[in-house]
Amino acid sequence: MTIGLEAFLGLSAVLFALGLYGAVSKRSAVMVLMSLELMAVAISLNMVAFSRFVTPEKMTGQFFAIFSMVVSAAEIGLGLALVVAIYRRARSIELPSLERLKG
Repeated sequence: MTIGLEAFLGLSAVLFALGLYGAVSKRSAVMVLMSLELMAVAISLNMVAFSRFVTPEKMTGQFFAIFSMVVSAAEIGLGLALVVAIYRRARSIELPSLERLKG
């Protein structure tokens, strides 16, 4: 039994939908960052699946996925550093409490 492209696309769509729901509904900045990373993983899975099933002789999808994971790791490092800086200033990482940091 082989797993087809549809299974990978379905899994990718579910992961992306879960990430989108988490990014929209969560109040914690850390949870929003994790949800955005889940969306990035879904996109990478999509690239690898299309690369495997559409052009199996080329490795472009896999290279793009590895590159996007490296960029995502740097993004998470920067995002968590910002969350720590915001926590030191506002004593909260809840997104609605950041309104008082304006201007």
